Amino acid sequence: MALWFECKVRYDKMQENGMVKKVNEPYLVDALTFTEAEARILEEMKPYISGEYSISAEKKTKIAEIFFNEDGDRYYQVKVNFVTLDEKTGTEKKSAQLILVQANDLEDALKKFQIGMEGTMSDYEIASIAETMIMDVFPAKLGGE
Repeated sequence: MALWFECKVRYDKMQENGMVKKVNEPYLVDALTFTEAEARILEEMKPYISGEYSISAEKKTKIAEIFFNEDGDRYYQVKVNFVTLDEKTGTEKKSAQLILVQANDLEDALKKFQIGMEGTMSDYEIASIAETMIMDVFPAKLGGE
């Protein structure tokens, strides 16, 4: 299971109008430790950054899963409540999870989430869907790529 870290990178970014602007953008990386997360984000960002840069913040996230979609240009956080029945008491129990969905807009995020959940045996309900500020996601590289 992936452990996702949100790393904020502060650097000078070339704007469409040719001006350079200092930005502080969040990215997600799959890593085992804070040290690995920092090393991974620096490695991943190196081709896109010239000049000074720094990691301004780093935190573990509670994202359980990511539904990738190469056509999507934004990331949406879906809070989903999985509903189970406690057999002893007969009451419904809800456990919340966060799932990140890559999509073009809110409607597309809902559609991609539902596709990603196809075949799920558990009952669930969507508590919320919100666009995040995350610029990109870097999963672990498999097989030492």
